[in-house]
Amino acid sequence: MKKNRSFAIGGVLCCFLVLMAGCASSELVDIWSDSSFQPPSLNKMLVISVIKNSVQRRMWEDAFSAELAKHGVAVTPSYRLFPDAVPDTNQITQIVGSNNFDGVLVTRRLPSETNAQYTQGYVTTEQGMRYDRRRERFVTYYRDIDHAGYVDSQKVDIRTIDVWATRNEGQMIWSATSKTPEPNSVQEVRPEIIKLVMSELTKQRIIASER
Repeated sequence: MKKNRSFAIGGVLCCFLVLMAGCASSELVDIWSDSSFQPPSLNKMLVISVIKNSVQRRMWEDAFSAELAKHGVAVTPSYRLFPDAVPDTNQITQIVGSNNFDGVLVTRRLPSETNAQYTQGYVTTEQGMRYDRRRERFVTYYRDIDHAGYVDSQKVDIRTIDVWATRNEGQMIWSATSKTPEPNSVQEVRPEIIKLVMSELTKQRIIASER
């Protein structure tokens, strides 16, 4: 009996962990920073979201700009300078020079990936009662029920965030990839990712602490 109960508890825990995984928050992976970067922190930045959807582009750029402004950074979303399309490399180079930006943040979405996760099967024990004619009374019986294992597919939203400093002819000083399991909407993904990015940029003294 104890063995069967252990299987049942294990099965419930497996299901619980799978559900929790489906609701997991965003995380940053492959974080890199240039150790040669030294203060002063960036204080005037251009924010670029590389996406064809003009509304989503504006929303991402506005969201990053609002958070950077809390850290004392003078920010310009690229759509205010290039409303029709994302600027190309030459346009960025020209606008950075003419506006004296000391930093550029670029974010782009990468193709989503699908992770397959196997959930192991488990056994539960069911208790019942039946009438025993031979003994002329009701008796309790137990039977094991097998719950088969299964494969659960999980879609993961992936984005990259790069930060460039314009000093010394321009150089990437920080980069990371964000991963969000099964996001319900972009509105849920955006604030999580931006919060993680701001924390890392502050830690590396690329931007000042929030004011």
